[in-house]
Amino acid sequence: MRFAKLVDRFKSTQVHAINPPDPAHPATAGDASAAAAAGGGGGGGKLNGHFLKFIGSKPKPAQPASLAQSLLLAYGLPTVDLIEPPIEPYLKPVDFVEALADVYRRLEGCSPSEKASLCVEQYSMLRSLGDTKLLRRCLRAARLGATDVHAEVVLDAWLRFERREDELVGFHPIQGGDRMSECPQSNLMCGCGSSSICSCQYYEKTNALNNVQTLDGDENFSVEEEEEDVLFCVGDEEVHCIRSKFAALSLPFTAMLYGHFAESKEAKINFSLNGISAEGLRAVEIYSRTKRLDMFGPEIVLELLSFSNKFCCEEMKLACDAYLASHVSNLDDALILIEYGLEETSYLLVASCLQVLLSELPRSLRNPGVMKILCSSEGRDRLSQAGHASFLLYYFLSQVAMEESMVSNITVMLLERLEECSTERWQKALSLHQLGCVMLERKIYSGAEHYFEAASEYGHVYSIAGIARAKYKQGQQYSAYKMIDSLISENTMVGWMYQERSLYGVGREKLLDVISATGLDPMLSFPYKYRALIKVEEKQIKAAVLEIDKIIGFRFLPDCLELRAWFFIALEDYGSAMRDVRALLTLEPNYKMFNAKVSGGQLVDLLSHQVQQTSQAECWMQLYERWSSVDDIGSLAVIHQMLDIEPKRSLLWFRQSLLLLRLNSQKAAMRSLRLARNNSSSEHERLVYEGWILYDTGNREEALLRAEKSITIQRSFEAFFLKAYVLADTSLDSEASSYVIRLLEEALGCPSDGLRKGQALNNLASIYVDCGKLELAATCYTNALDIKHTRAHQGLSRLYHLKGQRKAAYDEMTQLIDKAHYKASAYEKRSEYCDRDMAQHDLNMATRLDPLRTYPYRYRAAVLMDDQKEVEAVEELTRAIAFKPDLQMLHLRAAFFESMGDFSSALQDCEAALCLDPNHLETLELYHRAQGRVTEQKK
Repeated sequence: MRFAKLVDRFKSTQVHAINPPDPAHPATAGDASAAAAAGGGGGGGKLNGHFLKFIGSKPKPAQPASLAQSLLLAYGLPTVDLIEPPIEPYLKPVDFVEALADVYRRLEGCSPSEKASLCVEQYSMLRSLGDTKLLRRCLRAARLGATDVHAEVVLDAWLRFERREDELVGFHPIQGGDRMSECPQSNLMCGCGSSSICSCQYYEKTNALNNVQTLDGDENFSVEEEEEDVLFCVGDEEVHCIRSKFAALSLPFTAMLYGHFAESKEAKINFSLNGISAEGLRAVEIYSRTKRLDMFGPEIVLELLSFSNKFCCEEMKLACDAYLASHVSNLDDALILIEYGLEETSYLLVASCLQVLLSELPRSLRNPGVMKILCSSEGRDRLSQAGHASFLLYYFLSQVAMEESMVSNITVMLLERLEECSTERWQKALSLHQLGCVMLERKIYSGAEHYFEAASEYGHVYSIAGIARAKYKQGQQYSAYKMIDSLISENTMVGWMYQERSLYGVGREKLLDVISATGLDPMLSFPYKYRALIKVEEKQIKAAVLEIDKIIGFRFLPDCLELRAWFFIALEDYGSAMRDVRALLTLEPNYKMFNAKVSGGQLVDLLSHQVQQTSQAECWMQLYERWSSVDDIGSLAVIHQMLDIEPKRSLLWFRQSLLLLRLNSQKAAMRSLRLARNNSSSEHERLVYEGWILYDTGNREEALLRAEKSITIQRSFEAFFLKAYVLADTSLDSEASSYVIRLLEEALGCPSDGLRKGQALNNLASIYVDCGKLELAATCYTNALDIKHTRAHQGLSRLYHLKGQRKAAYDEMTQLIDKAHYKASAYEKRSEYCDRDMAQHDLNMATRLDPLRTYPYRYRAAVLMDDQKEVEAVEELTRAIAFKPDLQMLHLRAAFFESMGDFSSALQDCEAALCLDPNHLETLELYHRAQGRVTEQKK
C-alpha cells in the first residue's frame, strides 16, 4: 500500500544536540544606558508614595495587613472586563490556507513591477502569525523586487527598523564607516549617526544619474576670450558664456539663443529678472562646459536646481538633485533640504531626506517639522508631486506609530494618509480596519464602528468582530451577540469567532464558547485567563494558577505571567510572584503591572522585602539547579536578580539570551545578546558576542571570522564553541566532523562553568554518534549527566536506540520527564521508543502540554492513514493547520490529498506551503505533480 509504514517517516533517526538558532532572528537591541533597568529592574526608580506605607526593613507579623492584602486593597484582583482581548490590527482571512495559496499564485504569475507590492501584501497577510523570520523574508523579497528609489528607501528603512539597532546607544560600528545599510556590518550597528545615504547602495545609483565627467585638477575653468560669443548681465555684473554650450542646456535656451527670438541676434542679454544671482549664473556657465558641480557649495547648487526647473534643464537638474542628495547628513539638514526638494520636485533629494527621516524613527515622528511633512494631508500632496507618497511609505510609518501608541494623534493622521493612498481592496480593508482598531482604543466607538463597517465592505470578515465590539461598547450587547452568532453560522468555524461571541454571552453559554475557542485555537490567551478568573471568583486561586499554567507552559506571554503573579500574591506566595515578575521584566523591561499603574521594578522592590535575600554565590547555585531541571522561567528570574547586582556582567546577558531563544522570544534574546556585546570587558569576549549576533542574522562567514580572531587573541571556551557551532550548522562529512570534534575538545580544555561544559559535552557526543563512535558518545553523555546537564538523557536514549536497546532508551527519556520542568518535548521523543498505544499516549500528553508542537499531529495523521482512515487523517491535520499553518503539516496534507485523488486540494496546500517557504524542494516536487494532474483533468 502506498502509505504503508507512513508512521516511520516521522520518526526522527537522530537528535542533533548542536541545534542552530534561526538565522533570520530579527536583530533587536536595548539601550545600553538602561542596562540596569533591562536586566535588574529591581531598581525601578523611586517608589510611589502610595507604596511606602507597605515597605519596612523587615516583615513584621504584628502588622494588621500583609503585603498581599495591602496590594489587593489598593488594586484588587483583575476582573474579566480588564482582560478583554483586543481587536488585532491585522488582516485575518477566515480561510487562511486559501488566502496564502492565492498570494502565492499571484506572485508566481506577476510582472517584475508588481512583485514588491505583492510581497508587501504577503507581509500583511502573515503578520497575524507573528513569525518574525517570515515577515523579514517578505520585506527582503519586496526590497529585491523594488523598481524605484522610493520603494528601495522605504524598504531599507523598514528592514533597519525591524532590527532596531538604534535601541543600543553607544553601540559603534565594527567595520567600515557610519553608513546604514543592509550589509553584514550593519547588523552590528545601532543607528549611530543618521547617515543619509548607504555607501554601498545609493552612490551607485546617483553616480549613474549624475553624468559627471572628471576633469584634471589643473584645468582652467575660465572661458577663453576668443570663445566668448554671448554676455548675460545680472545687475551690474556680466557673465561670459559660450552660446552653443549654454543653448545645449535645454530646449528653451536653444530656442532663445538660436531661434526666432531677439536674444538670438544679441551679444548681450539682460538676465536680471530671472531669479538667479551673478554667482549662480557663473556656476551655470561652468556647468554648461564641464558638467561638474563639485566645486560649488550647496547654496549655489540650490540656485542651479531652481534655475534648472525654471528653464527645463533636465540634465543639470538631475546632477543638482544627485549632488544635494549626497549632502544630507543629519535630521536638521533633511528638514531644510526636503523643503527645497518638494518645491522643486527633486526626486533624489526628497528620497535622501526621507531616508534620514525614516532612519530616525520613531523619534523623528515627534519632531513638528517631520509631522508636518509626513502626517498632514498637505504634506502627503507635496510628497505625491515629488513621487514620494505611497501606500508603502504610510504603511511603514503607521506601523511604527501604532507600536509607539495606538491612541496618539500621529497614529490617526498616518492611518488617514494610508487610507488616502490605498488603491487595492486589501489595502483599503487594512487601512480602514486599523483605523477602527485605533478608534476603539481611543474609546470613540461610533467612529470605530464606521471604519470597521467600511473595512468589512471590502471583504474583510474579521472587521465584523470590530463592529460587534463597538456595538457592545455602546451598550448594544444583544446586537453584538447576534452579529457574531450569524458570522459563526455562515463561515468555517474559527477560534476567534467563539472567543468574540463569549464576550457577549452569559452564564453557561459564555463558558461553552470559551471552551470551543480553546479547542479550535489553543493559542488564544483570553480563554485561559477567563477560566482562571472565574476560579478566582469562586475562591479557587490555586486552581486558577493551574489554569494559567497551561498556556504559560507553551507561550511565554507577559500578560499571563502578570496574571499568575497576581494570583501568587493573593496566595502570599511571594517567592513565586517574584519569579514571574522578574521573568516578565526580562521579556519587557518597562512593563507596568496592576492595570499599568505600577512598574515591574517597583513591584520587585515591594516583593523583595517579603522574600529571603540571596547572595550572588547562592544565585549561581540556584541557576545551576533550575537550568538543570529545564526550568527556563525560573532560570530567567535568577539571572535577572543577578543582573541587579552586576548589571554590566556580559556573561549573564549572554545566558539570558540563550534562555530567551529557548522560549522563542527572539526579539528579547537579541536585545540581551547586544547588551552582552556592549558590556564586554575584553576584545576577545566582544568578538564572540559579535559572532553570535552575525550568526543569528544569517552571516555565517562573518561569524566564523569573529570566532577565529577571538581565538588568536585568547583561547577561550566560548570562542571555540562558537566556531564549532557555526561549522556544525551544515551537513558534515567525516573530515569536517573531525574538525568540529577537535574544536569542541579545545573548548572543553578551556575554563568555563558546568552549565556551558555540559552543553559542549552534549554537542560533542552528538557528533560522535553521527560518526559512529558510540562508546565515545556514551562517555560524553555520561560526563554531561554527572554535571547535571539533564538534556543529555535525550542523547543517551538515542544512543541506546541505535544499539537496539529500546527499553533502556525509553527509561532514559522517563528520567528526563521526571527531572524536567518543561516536559512536552521529552514526551514527544519518548514516543519513538515504545509501541503504538504507548506512543499515542505520550504524543497526546505532548499535545496537551504544548499544542503548538506539530510532530504529534503528523504522527497521529500518519497512523490514521496507515489504517486507511483517510478522512480522519486529513481532519487531524486540518484541526492543527487552522491555528498553526505549518509548512510540514501543509505538505503532509497535500500528500494525503494527492493519494486520495483530490489534486485541486493538494495543489492549494502546496501553494500555501510555498508561500511560507518557496524553496522547499519536496513541496515543489509535489506542487508540480499536482499542477500537472489538475491541468490534465481540465482537458
